[in-house]
Amino acid sequence: MTLTSFGPANRIKRSAETHPLTWRLRDDGEAVWLDEYQAKNGYAAARKAFADMAQNDIVQTVKDSGLKGRGGAGFPTGVKWGLMPKDESINIRYLLCNADEMEPNTWKDRMLMEQLPHLLIEGMLISARALKTYRGYIFLRGEYTTAAKHLNRAVEEAKAAGLLGKNILGSGFDFELFVHTGAGRYICGEETALINSLEGRRANPRSKPPFPAAVGVWGKPTCVNNVETLCNVPAIIADGVDWYKSLAREGSEDMGTKLMGFSGKVKNPGLWELPFGVTGRELFEDYAGGMRDGCKLKCWQPGGAGTGFLLPEHLDAQMYAGGIAKVGTRMGTGLAMAVDDSVNMVSLLRNMEEFFSRESCGFCTPCRDGLPWSVKLLRAIENGEGQAGDIETLLGLVGFLGPGKTFCAHAPGAVEPLGSAIKYFRPEFEAGIAPTSAVVPPLAKPIVVGA
Repeated sequence: MTLTSFGPANRIKRSAETHPLTWRLRDDGEAVWLDEYQAKNGYAAARKAFADMAQNDIVQTVKDSGLKGRGGAGFPTGVKWGLMPKDESINIRYLLCNADEMEPNTWKDRMLMEQLPHLLIEGMLISARALKTYRGYIFLRGEYTTAAKHLNRAVEEAKAAGLLGKNILGSGFDFELFVHTGAGRYICGEETALINSLEGRRANPRSKPPFPAAVGVWGKPTCVNNVETLCNVPAIIADGVDWYKSLAREGSEDMGTKLMGFSGKVKNPGLWELPFGVTGRELFEDYAGGMRDGCKLKCWQPGGAGTGFLLPEHLDAQMYAGGIAKVGTRMGTGLAMAVDDSVNMVSLLRNMEEFFSRESCGFCTPCRDGLPWSVKLLRAIENGEGQAGDIETLLGLVGFLGPGKTFCAHAPGAVEPLGSAIKYFRPEFEAGIAPTSAVVPPLAKPIVVGA
């Protein structure tokens, strides 16, 4: 799998004007260290933020830019920043970078951390200045050992250059930054589970409210942002709101660019920085090169394993949150997966649900019991031992585990691909029902309060 920002069919020259995230990348894939990063205008945005901008102005600029979270939820970053307390007497605040990235089929943050570690550090430095946070943590997926090595080296370089630590750039502002490697749990992608894990607790999501902006790490105000989100901040500060908004394609309600990718049996699997609003077809055909010879596209997921399946005719949808919502699922992480016509959807879903079931924190009943139940049913259908009514029971579970029915968003994301797979490929599920099976009453429909 290549970690590139351009495809062989589209040799688009990367520049600071069009590719704010990736224009500094080296062609050899090696990390960009401090001297080279500064030679490529690195930390200029931080110097501008410290010298020429009030803290509230930084927050307002990010809010006006329309930057949204790049981890999958898409919450407006400036709005989240605005939730931090205004009380100047609260002098202990934290900034957390969510670098847990355990969504299957997603590796965008890994590329940024391994090859552009100082871009993340600069984004966190500017964000810390805006939010008045004195300490930051990069909560890193434990398996990302190269990223950990590169980030730790970059932190030491920044400290030696006076860009981290005490009295940064002569401003009187102090900010310490630490790299914290987790034990490898998918649920830590949920911000309050991440906070619990950072504190040394079991990684269970917390009840909200209170939200982390009020009660976060060790009971103090905390802001949690994704790696790619924070890496957008320097360019917004350096080049302004109007320029940033101009990067997106016409029709997109999301601003700026996005790291998007394609995996599966495509000719050129990889990762590219593209403007919001490109179509799935452009991503699939022009960048990923279409399917390998002898393979045919059966369906695709637009943004990680927790997004619903789409058909080839949906490739003309624009790649932004609202564009993908129009065809029935979510943008997610923006890293798509192609499924070829040799794949049995029941087997694929059984594999996915096994992962999601294993990664459940076990706190709430629908997720703890419902996901293993779906695995049991899918395994039986996969082996041709399904019972009459099993498909209806699976659809019932999709309803019971949907949005608003569980403590956090883990289960709704887990069952979204299951529901879409049954919708589009039901005959493959029906083929696994034993012909002489007894009729089993299907799971009752979920009770909707107020209906």
